[in-house]
Amino acid sequence: MLTARCLSDDTLAHLEAAGHVCVLKDAFDFESPSEIANLILAENCEAALALHLYRGGRLLQGHRIPFGIIFGGTDVNEDANQEEKNTVMGRVLEEARFAVAFTESMKEMAQAQWKARQISLAVTRAVPVQPHAKGKIYVQSQGIATTPNAAFNWNTFLQRSEINQSADNLHIFLLICGLRQVKDPLYLVDAFSEWHQEEPSVYLVIAGPEVDPVFTREVKAKVRRAAGVRLIGEMPQEDLHAVVKNCFAVVNSSVSEGMSAAILEAMDLEVPVLARNIPGNAAVVKHEVTGLLFSNPQEFVHLAKRLLSEPALEKEIVVNGREYVRMYHSWQVERDTYQQLIRKLEGSTED
Repeated sequence: MLTARCLSDDTLAHLEAAGHVCVLKDAFDFESPSEIANLILAENCEAALALHLYRGGRLLQGHRIPFGIIFGGTDVNEDANQEEKNTVMGRVLEEARFAVAFTESMKEMAQAQWKARQISLAVTRAVPVQPHAKGKIYVQSQGIATTPNAAFNWNTFLQRSEINQSADNLHIFLLICGLRQVKDPLYLVDAFSEWHQEEPSVYLVIAGPEVDPVFTREVKAKVRRAAGVRLIGEMPQEDLHAVVKNCFAVVNSSVSEGMSAAILEAMDLEVPVLARNIPGNAAVVKHEVTGLLFSNPQEFVHLAKRLLSEPALEKEIVVNGREYVRMYHSWQVERDTYQQLIRKLEGSTED
């Protein structure tokens, strides 16, 4: 089983638990389908599962192995608006045995997007409409299971992050994201830095892998000049969960999201969430119930100050967030769904 590296560790575990041997690869490591063809041959891959129709799916076309696709937020919120990418994604969806959307709204957007395109093509070519999204898209929210490292040393982490204050007086706001433009990690930097100069106990820590090298240089240059803002690299999942558990709040400032695992993991670990008010975030964060939603940097600072000064609000958000994750983001349900879907990749196309 060939899988995309950007799939979650849990998704990979679900496949391996069903007896599949998985080869995990990052779509960014491949420049052409021919490189994927060589990999498939070398590893004797019989099926594939990829995240993102365009980024991962386009590399799987035409290799005569069955594959499934998991929609990312970039697919329906960004790439679908570019005609060339939209065309490629429609073809990927047509060839895929199944596709997974995290929410009903994401499924509806995908169905509307590629049904409309099929109708347009049918009119142009005078052929019957074959809506290739129909019946293929399944809704499965992300299942969440957090495993913080019990041996993680918070004080050592603070020292490595060059935060030289007593942990008792600190309020760490943690932004977890890969360094690429769609995650917009610099969105809050100026406003937060200004707030830090008024209130030295607050820090913004940005954690995640260096996905886009050019943009990473821009982020590093900006953070170096910003008081109260720190940048750390990618961490093992157990260590990152330990950081989440120790921080004051988790922040999401993305321009586009499918469904943020970092938000859901924070809820599971009983840490409040402040998220940018975009559709993907608003689908899981109900304002003042399971988290706080902001529409600009100034509103973020206002809400962060509220969270610091209103312990009752913090407690209510934490309790509601944990309950929400338990009810709607079951790890076991996710496992059952993927193990059933993977069966669609077994046998011939006609099965």
